[in-house]
Amino acid sequence: MRWLLRNFVDDVPGVHSVAVVSSDGVLLLSSQDAPPPHALDAAPAPGPAESRLDLAAVVSGLASLTIGAAALMDGGKVKHTTVAMAEGVLFVTSISDGSLLGVHAAADCDMSVIAYHMALFVGRAGHVLTPALRGELRHAMERVR
Repeated sequence: MRWLLRNFVDDVPGVHSVAVVSSDGVLLLSSQDAPPPHALDAAPAPGPAESRLDLAAVVSGLASLTIGAAALMDGGKVKHTTVAMAEGVLFVTSISDGSLLGVHAAADCDMSVIAYHMALFVGRAGHVLTPALRGELRHAMERVR
């Protein structure tokens, strides 16, 4: 599944990073490389490991906030969330099993192209992201940290 994420970043103009987060907020997959094992013993420094976890935390928090807002407004299920910032855009959508797909992109990205590729990813990954695979991914991510 990691190659799907890397292809997403490599093939879609403007995409900086992509993360798949479990329904309970645990990072399952990231397009950014995991830190080398020897780096885990060193003092933490800003870099890919922190930005991977930051994106996962933001995706999870934003999804929780929008689900709460939708419930308060009787809006039904949240389909997707987009946050447009001066220097970037964050997209969050749910995968069929309750996991989340988060995409961080450049401010000048083509939002419709990214939304299209997110839908393709969810279509490809949704049926593959079984409970057994989620368990394996969660275990692997905990070993990396």
